[in-house]
Amino acid sequence: MAQAKQKEMGFSEGDYVVYPAHGVGKVTGVEMEEISGTKLELIVIKFDKDRMTLRVPVTKASNSGLRKLSTKKVMESALATLKGRSRAKKTMWSRRAQEYEAKINSGDPVSIAEVVRDLHRNEDQGEQSYSERQMYQAALERLAREFAAMERIDEVAAAEKLEDVLRAA
Repeated sequence: MAQAKQKEMGFSEGDYVVYPAHGVGKVTGVEMEEISGTKLELIVIKFDKDRMTLRVPVTKASNSGLRKLSTKKVMESALATLKGRSRAKKTMWSRRAQEYEAKINSGDPVSIAEVVRDLHRNEDQGEQSYSERQMYQAALERLAREFAAMERIDEVAAAEKLEDVLRAA
């Protein structure tokens, strides 16, 4: 039963998936658990980077934004976004930070790439504030994890490739 539901949803043990608020995780299986007298079927996702395990009810998986890794086409679009011109607005940092945070937590690689592109600084540009560097690092890591999982390379190599794309732009 659990296996059939799992196949129907498209998530199998060992698959890499993206949960918008946490990034890339690995499905370790589907479990039946009784919570408050109700039997629930839960997709178990392990996030090694954060040392966290998340259990998402199968019935809530699509509403939560849980998805498979992006397609090559979507990732190519994200890489093309990195090559584009920065569209950093001149609004207050607090407002931009909220927008960037929302984009990072959307789980959409193209939106995350926009944040990386807008916050990237070359050596010849001015210094970033601490919070800008933190936000840039968070966005870069999130994008690099998905890129690494797709390309089957480690995250450090993926981040370097992404930064190479940024420098070449």
